[in-house]
Amino acid sequence: MNSISIIGAGIGGLTLGNILKQHELDFKIYESASEIKPVGSGIMMAMNAMKVFEHLNLKEKIENAGNKIHGISITDSSLHLISRTNSFEYEKKFNLYNVAIHRAELQKILAESVGFENIRLNHSLEKIEKKDHYLLHFENGEDLESKIIFGADGIKSKIRNQILKTGTIRNNGQKCWRGIVTYDLPEKYQHEAMELWGKGKRFGFVKMSATKVYWYAVILDKNFKQDLDVYSVFRDFTPLVKEIIKATDPKDIILNDITDLLPIPKWYSDNLCLLGDSAHATTPNMGQGACQAIEDAYIIGKLLEKSKDFNSIFEEFQKIRRKKVDYIVSTSHQVGKISMWKHATGLRNFLMKMVPENTNKKMIEKLIQLEM
Repeated sequence: MNSISIIGAGIGGLTLGNILKQHELDFKIYESASEIKPVGSGIMMAMNAMKVFEHLNLKEKIENAGNKIHGISITDSSLHLISRTNSFEYEKKFNLYNVAIHRAELQKILAESVGFENIRLNHSLEKIEKKDHYLLHFENGEDLESKIIFGADGIKSKIRNQILKTGTIRNNGQKCWRGIVTYDLPEKYQHEAMELWGKGKRFGFVKMSATKVYWYAVILDKNFKQDLDVYSVFRDFTPLVKEIIKATDPKDIILNDITDLLPIPKWYSDNLCLLGDSAHATTPNMGQGACQAIEDAYIIGKLLEKSKDFNSIFEEFQKIRRKKVDYIVSTSHQVGKISMWKHATGLRNFLMKMVPENTNKKMIEKLIQLEM
């Protein structure tokens, strides 16, 4: 029987594994994929996540595998600036950077650190039952018992659905293409995350390694047709956007709905706790989805320094984390709606320009802060 089982070897599950390893606890991570391989898209690790990786002695490794980002700019479809947030002040204050990185590269670093002997691949959870302990039934036919369960199995979490029997996934009415391309960006965009707002659509791009650029393109559901070509949707955007799309191999483009999870009453049950997207999935508009899963793992680690009573830890964990994640889910949802206005876009852009610098600073500091 396992002492602790983590379901899901995504970024949250692997970060938690590293935290538990630091505490010299016995655990295993179960992942449905047959291998940890370079699939998926790019991701931004904001300073709050990088602070956790510093705690795990992984900060430099992640910085070297990714690309340091010093600012985030919102522009119109012709690259005329609407607003810019730079992070130099915070880089100096905290000795941290925002880092754009390939999601698979980050997973690989976390998996190597946690140790492949602690990860069981090809273990897709089929069913979980609560008896004296938890019984886990996997699709590969393997069954096992575990005392403590962590559900890090994403927005469609089977742990949440089968044990807590809660969770409404909200479709935000937007479709998102994500792509990775070998492309040499102009010098001024080398360390800048860019998001261009049009009418009912937006396009973002960021350099994430020496040769690779990650991009995403969002359109309203009502304007989407199955045979729609992303290039034709953004043909009225600046030439740089069209060049980036054109240079991308179609097999390196994925298409998803933008969804989040409406707040659920409880993230835990007896000897079981959710973290990351399974507890509080958010839209990607604030770049905080994976960062909040990383923060979850960190807080569980801090609570383990005071007690090894997991049930009291789970209760305290939700109390500490609830306010921040609810704020992020709600704010990210609102930002997504504003960015996709189809009419009065001039007014929207003007109002964005009018947001006081101090307001942005307060929000950034709120995100960087690891609460305890």
